[in-house]
Order: sequence, then structure tokens, then C-alpha cells
Amino acid sequence: MTATNEIEEGLVLRPKFDAAGLVTCVTTDAVTGDVLMVAHMNDEALRRTIDSGEAWYFSRSRGALWRKGESSGHVQRVVEMRLDCDQDAVWIRVDQAGGAACHTGRRSCFYRAVSRGADGAASLAFVDSDRLFDPAAVYRKPG
Repeated sequence: MTATNEIEEGLVLRPKFDAAGLVTCVTTDAVTGDVLMVAHMNDEALRRTIDSGEAWYFSRSRGALWRKGESSGHVQRVVEMRLDCDQDAVWIRVDQAGGAACHTGRRSCFYRAVSRGADGAASLAFVDSDRLFDPAAVYRKPG
């Protein structure tokens, strides 16, 4: 079997991390199939997700590992994890505790749709954007 064939057809987990050591992860609701969020995992986040059954990610902005729900309590319990054909993207189907995946308090991070105005310019419009929690109350800074 060639290396490419092993990755595409084999049964060995061999994630293909990018130059920054990350792989993109798409997270969907296990019941509805709705996309909840897109984030990144490094090797440790991927391993912790597999080992714990809860979603772990790597924050590029903070440069830190984090468990989804560690601050908000809105933990993501993994129902199924898949890798794409060349193992450079992860898809996890989750049970979303608290019903909200987005740090803005919404169910999904995808709460705006692209539309075009009469002048043809692209803009955003809110869709499914009700807040399920108040981010200011949940993510209080220690002090």
C-alpha cells in the first residue's frame, strides 16, 4: 500500500496537522446535524477528545488548549468522530449541553447569513440568533 493509499484507505489514525500543528474541526449537533462551530485541534486536543469523550480544542488567539464548556458549563459530549479522506480535517458530532455552542450565547457560531442588498453589496443578516445565555454573566473575568 502506498503512503497516500494507507492514509485514504487504511485504518490507522494519522492526522495531517498543518504547519502550525493544527487540524480544522467541524462540530455538528448529533441530533439535528446543524453546524455548531468550527475550531482547531492540535495533537493534544485531539488525543484528549478521544480519551475523554468531550470536545477539546486549541485556541489560536490564546495559544492554549481548552475544553469546551470549561467556563460556561456547555460541554460537548462526543457521539462520533470522523476524519476526512486525507486526515487533515476532523468532524465531531456532539450532544451540546446547555444548548449553546457559541461564546456569544447562541446555539451555533453560524448565526448570520450572507445576503445582497438592492445595490448588490454583500451584507450579513441575523438568522437563528437568539441568545441562550448572557456571555457577560458566564465569562466573568476574575477580579
